[in-house]
Amino acid sequence: MSIQIISGGVCAAKGYKAAGVHCGIRKNKTKKDLSMILSDVKASAAAVYTTNLVKGAPLAVTKANISDGYAQAVICNSGNANTCNANGIEIAEEMCALVGKAAGISAKDVVVASTGVIGQPLDIAPIAAGIPQLVEALSYEGSDSAAEGIMTTDLAKKEIAVSFEIGGVTCKLGGIAKGSGMIHPNMATMLVFLTTDAAISPEMLSLALKGDIPETFNMLSVDGDTSTNDMVSILANGMAGNEPITAPGEAFEEFMKALNTVTVYLCQHIAADGEGATKLLECVVTGAAAHEQAKITAKSVICSSLVKAAMFGADANWGRVLCAIGYSGAEVDVQKVDVQFISKAGDILVCKDGAGVDFSEEKAKKILLEKEIEIHVELNSGTDSATAWGCDLTYDYVRINGDYRT
Repeated sequence: MSIQIISGGVCAAKGYKAAGVHCGIRKNKTKKDLSMILSDVKASAAAVYTTNLVKGAPLAVTKANISDGYAQAVICNSGNANTCNANGIEIAEEMCALVGKAAGISAKDVVVASTGVIGQPLDIAPIAAGIPQLVEALSYEGSDSAAEGIMTTDLAKKEIAVSFEIGGVTCKLGGIAKGSGMIHPNMATMLVFLTTDAAISPEMLSLALKGDIPETFNMLSVDGDTSTNDMVSILANGMAGNEPITAPGEAFEEFMKALNTVTVYLCQHIAADGEGATKLLECVVTGAAAHEQAKITAKSVICSSLVKAAMFGADANWGRVLCAIGYSGAEVDVQKVDVQFISKAGDILVCKDGAGVDFSEEKAKKILLEKEIEIHVELNSGTDSATAWGCDLTYDYVRINGDYRT
């Protein structure tokens, strides 16, 4: 059985309920601001966190809670990041305690997350009032509702699920994510919550997540700002009934493939929903002498403000791509570099062996007017490759961030 994309998000796997409600953190009463995911049983748990030295209080509490490798619930609020607050740890721990009491589980088995404005006090009162309502709303079809509750400046909900087989047993893995601005490796201003019914030990689950992140979420950039609250967490409750994965091998590889299918999808959709974005950009680097050189090159191109602005204007200014490669720090022979722009409208070679070639500006513009654009960089120096994701840079990005707090 190959990997199949299915519906259900974080509730696709057996034994997971989810919900989102408006509790009053956000002034707009039409927007949900509190979400929860609950497993019927305690699950293996793993997470990765932002590399920013300034970290939201929920990250420290989550790290402590899942230090034993297990969790059963996720609670997340939007509208306030609970970062740089004197009582931040206390608030995050209280959120866990409230979930524990309402859901009948240990407060230490809760992954807690917050997203929104940094440096603003977070009042526990609306959360305390909202959690009983949230638990009451939990549903095995609640992924969509939970996905809505974690959004901030996101314009689109982001959720996916897949089915796959381990040892002849059908397993499922799904996820929801939020992320639109402050997106830059390593990790982005995003929260990603993944669930699976596959049976896998905490150690192998952590190994899987840490092995996937460098090729997915750490290759994602919207605006060059690394957030304080980034976290990707995963729960694995084992309810599919497969032979538990406790060591590397074929079963672990199948699990990794399913995980990667979900994370790549979420990367693409976070990039496409970048603040003010009109286009998804994908930089594919091939022919590198080493994988790390390919990654450095792809990241540099996707992070370039000048490249992003050119893509917004559908301007085939390939020199900006070469410029980004040149300052990337990658060991590249620029006299071997080829550049193509590709979209569903066609493809066009704009640079060969590090120099411009004759091409139709009209055709190039038609290609770059599409909503999804691939910048293909061929280094002609080896066999390694890498992909990075981002978006164009628009007038609206400045507008959104000019008054984000007020």
